[in-house]
Order: sequence, then C-alpha cells, then structure tokens
Amino acid sequence: MLKKIKGLLFQNQSLKQTIFKNTFWLFSGNIISRLLRAALLIYAARVIGAREFGAFNYALSIAAFFTIFADFGINAVITREAASNKEKQEKYFSSALILKIAVSIFLGGVLIIFYPFLISHFTSSQADAHLVSTLLPLIILVVLFDTLRDFGASLFRAWEKMEWESFIQILTNLVIFVAGIMALKNLPSAKSLTLGYVVGTGVGMIISLIPFRHYLKNIKQKFSLSLVKEIYQSSWIFGMMGLIGAIMLNTDSLMIGWLADIEKVGYYGVSQRLAQLIYLLPALIASAFFPTLAKNFQNRERVAFLLKKELHFLILLALPLSVGGAILSQSLILLFFGKEYLPSVTPFILMALTFLPNFISIALSNLIFVLKKEKILLKYFFLATIGNIFFNFLFIPWLGISGAALSTLINQTIAFLYLRKKIHQEFSFQISPHLEWQKILLSLTAMVLAIFLLKAFDLNALLIVILGGLAYFVGLFLSRESAINDLRSLFRREKL
Repeated sequence: MLKKIKGLLFQNQSLKQTIFKNTFWLFSGNIISRLLRAALLIYAARVIGAREFGAFNYALSIAAFFTIFADFGINAVITREAASNKEKQEKYFSSALILKIAVSIFLGGVLIIFYPFLISHFTSSQADAHLVSTLLPLIILVVLFDTLRDFGASLFRAWEKMEWESFIQILTNLVIFVAGIMALKNLPSAKSLTLGYVVGTGVGMIISLIPFRHYLKNIKQKFSLSLVKEIYQSSWIFGMMGLIGAIMLNTDSLMIGWLADIEKVGYYGVSQRLAQLIYLLPALIASAFFPTLAKNFQNRERVAFLLKKELHFLILLALPLSVGGAILSQSLILLFFGKEYLPSVTPFILMALTFLPNFISIALSNLIFVLKKEKILLKYFFLATIGNIFFNFLFIPWLGISGAALSTLINQTIAFLYLRKKIHQEFSFQISPHLEWQKILLSLTAMVLAIFLLKAFDLNALLIVILGGLAYFVGLFLSRESAINDLRSLFRREKL
C-alpha cells in the first residue's frame, strides 16, 4: 500500500497519474499556503481595523501593478521551453535569472522614486496617502521576492515535480504566518503585517533557488545575451498579458481608494480575498494540465480530449462554489472577520457569481497559450481591462464597493463570451465537454437542501461548507457521474 501511494504521489508513471499527482501537490501546497495566509489576514483584519487593512491591500495593489514588469512573461516561457527542450534548461535558467534580477532592481528603484507622486494623486486624502507611503517600500520587497521564488517554481513545473514546488510554497507561507503573528502581537499595524510578509517571502526565495545551486555555480558561463533576446521575443506578449492581468486584478482596489476611501478598500479586500481563494482552484488545475498539454500540442485530438476533461472538472467545481458561496456569504464574513466587515457581504455574493465564467476562461486561456495563439489572449485581456475600468467608473460612484463587484461580474462574463467565440473561430475541433446535467443538478439540489437544513440548526458556517460540499460530491458519486468515475479509475491503474 505504501509503495502504491509513493508511486502515485512521487513518480511520473502515466499521463493520467502524472496529471493527478501534479494536481494533488498543487492543491495541497496552495490550499495549505492560502489557509495560512488567510488565517494571518483574518487575524490582522480584526486587530488593525479596516483602514490599516485597506492601506495594506492598496499598497500591495500599487506595487504588484508596477513590478509585473520584473517577470513580463519570463516564467511562462521558461516553463514551456524547459518542458519541451531539456537540453537548454541551464542556459535558460542562467540567462533569465540574471535578466530578472537586473530588471527587478531597476523597477524597484523607479517605483521608490515615483511612488510619492502616484500615491498623492490616487488616494482620496493626504492622511491615506501618508499611510500607504509608509508601506510601499516593504511591499515592493514582498512582490520582488515572490517573483524570484516563482521563477524557481517555473522549472519545477517544467519537470512536472510539483511536489517540490508545494513544499517550498508551504514553508514560505508558514514563515509568513509565524513572522506576521509575532510582528502583529508586538505592534498591531499594517507595517507589522508587511514586515511578516517580507521575512517569509525572502526565506521562500532563497529556498526555491537551492535545488538549482549547481546552475548558480555556472551562471556567468551559461549566460547568453542572444538567449536573453530570444526569451524576450517569446515573452513580451505574455508580459503584456501579465501586465493587463495585473491591471484587472488591482484596478478595483485602486479605483475604490481613488473614488471612495481606504477604509472601503479594506471592506472590499475581505470579499476579494475570499473570492481569490476560490479563483485559486482553476489556476491549479490549469497548471497541472499545462505541461502535458505542452508536450502534446501538435496532436490536436489529444489536446481537445485533455481540455474537455479539464473543463468538466472545472465546471463541477465552479457550480457548488458559486451557489454555496452566495448562500453562505454573510455567515462566512461574520465567522472569519466579524460584524465590522458586514459591508463585504454583498460584494462577495456578486463575486461568487463570477466563479463559473472565471473557471472556464482560465482553461480556455491555457489552451490558447499551449497552441501558441497568444495574440488572442492579448486582445482578450485588453478587452477585459478596458471593460473593468469602464464599469468601475460607471458603478462605483453609484453603488460603492458593490458596484466594483458588479463590474467584475459583468466584465468577466463578457470577456468569457468573447474568448469562447474566438476559440471557436480559430480551432476546428469542438471543446465543449459532455456534462450529465441531470446528475449535476440533483447533486446541487441535495447540497442546497443540506445547507438550509444545517443553517436552521445554527451550526458553524465552516462545518456547513464541509457538509454541504460532502452532500454534493456524494450525490455525484452515487449517481456515477463520469468525472468521478475517472478519478476512481486512478486507483485501478487505468490508462487515460
């Protein structure tokens, strides 16, 4: 039994098993890491208050927006090229690492010089501007350390060794949690929270590069200026997508701080971070499928088959999370953050409705990236960015933070429809998975009934989430839904 588990979770034996192993470790690492960060942020939100918590989120949004240039698609290119051409891995590593360090130092310096001007023009008061300005230099270090840690992870993904990535990610966030709690107990403030992040991400960056120490010894000899040019020729379009993605992710917080105030950024940050925990799921599944899709990109039938499997799993996950999240929004906010953050309830309900279009869009974006049709993605992200800014201007002055969430819902739905249309225009094969809707809807109904029954007994919201989810998946299991059967077949060593 122990040997079977070791083979399942630590070795690449078959297509299905490798995808399962990668998904398991990505989920394990990210879920444990996110839970550690969520526990820290929940504690911080309670002890430092909405205004300081809003300042932390606002500073993080500004820094993340600018330091996205430090990566500019390099990690994605390294993963793709290293997965398909192992002979050039060391040269790619050396050239890309030197490039990233140089660009990171340059951008950090530029942001330190110009951030006082930026903050004074994009906050609603001088007091808010001063509070954010005290945090931003530390936040820059957090983002840069995390960027270099993720650079190391890009090679783990190429090797399909997500267990290593998972270990480093958990350790990083454990250090963030411990350092953050200690700092907040000493002095409850946004600056203390930020210092905890600096310590944790710095440790994670160092540890992530240790497995590549033999590469580091020869970094000067393996560095190639011509390869740097090749990397940028491949990465610029991914960098543009990353830049636009950063704009999409951080626009809401920036515009709320500009059009409203920092305290409302704190309320919105609570609902947004809960939603981002859910958004993590499709990103993990896409990352698990990505190396296998990249290896088979010339076999369109194989790619279509794998994508249908991916979409099937994503839809099965998105539906209960969307419905359950909307029903339990108030209970979850009260449980984790307290009455002070009740204004976060309505935005979270609206964000829960974005789960389905978001999950599917991530899988479709993955397909386009694998098939090297990145210009479609660039147009998609550009459309989504313009739409997000437009709808924020339209709804935030009228509905406040609920308007920002409504903007996200409308924008993601439109962007998803655009992406789906473009894919059908570009590719001849059909990508829609075969869904057994009767079985899915019956399982959803069982989940909803279980949630309302458990709420009537005034049970803990987290327990309701667990039992409601259990009711849903038991329903799928008993009805022998095909995706559940695929998972069961792993343990019978069937081939995909």
